[in-house]
Amino acid sequence: MVGKVRIVTDSTADIPAEIRERLGISMVPLKVIFGEETYLDAVTIDNERFYEKLAQSTVLPTTSQPSPLEFSEVYERLLAEDADSPIISIHLSAALSGTYQSAVIAHSMLEAESDITIIDSQSASYGFGMRVVKAAEMAQAGETKERIIEEIKQLQRDTQLYFLVDSLEYLQKGGRIGKASALIGSILNIKPILSLDQDGIVHAVDKVRGSKKAMTRIVELLGQTFGNEPVSVTMAWTQRNATAEELSELIKSRFNVQAMDWTTVGTVIGTHTGPGTSAVFMHRL
Repeated sequence: MVGKVRIVTDSTADIPAEIRERLGISMVPLKVIFGEETYLDAVTIDNERFYEKLAQSTVLPTTSQPSPLEFSEVYERLLAEDADSPIISIHLSAALSGTYQSAVIAHSMLEAESDITIIDSQSASYGFGMRVVKAAEMAQAGETKERIIEEIKQLQRDTQLYFLVDSLEYLQKGGRIGKASALIGSILNIKPILSLDQDGIVHAVDKVRGSKKAMTRIVELLGQTFGNEPVSVTMAWTQRNATAEELSELIKSRFNVQAMDWTTVGTVIGTHTGPGTSAVFMHRL
């Protein structure tokens, strides 16, 4: 008899620890490297400590994907607990990281045949974290693997996300934009509105001058997708900031918001976007 579906993800889903624990989500951490110091994201360094170090560091930290061995250890543990129960493993966009590929290799390394479905979310942060949470909730309710996969694919189609960075410095340091573009953007107070395309690649949807215009533009873009439909919203920030709070108020005043939650953009995504980043994840109900 097939048992309850088990859910695996990686730390870039930015799911709060208490939710992971309550729903039984297994998490494989990425690594954040400050010089000679290596930390396991959401395990040996938390968001608060990370952003303090990021603000103080003169060198941009780097990030590293989990190895196939780290994934295979998680899969083997779950299979040892119940070899007949399926596993769904949902991960950061393959266009942004080799994390998904490590999971695929880990699956191929397992000796016995195993029911493991590995999914490229084509998203980042809580853009796919919300899908992981939904999958885990359905698994706890006893839903089948097929039904869970169908539901999270629908949730992917029904979700839109936008990131707003406070500074172009970290995008420039990470090679996402050129030094000249970052300098001109800073002088002119240009705010790129970032999202992920259908292939999971980061791109600038628009560029406007100033945070207030950027927030107004995000609301306009969301309005084109959702209109007055009932929606659920998750707001995210690297650190508490007025921009995210003001954006949340604009969204509540404009949309038919049935639920609004908050989470923190984790260390790996924060390495590339910097402190002061705000994000909105909206999906139709």
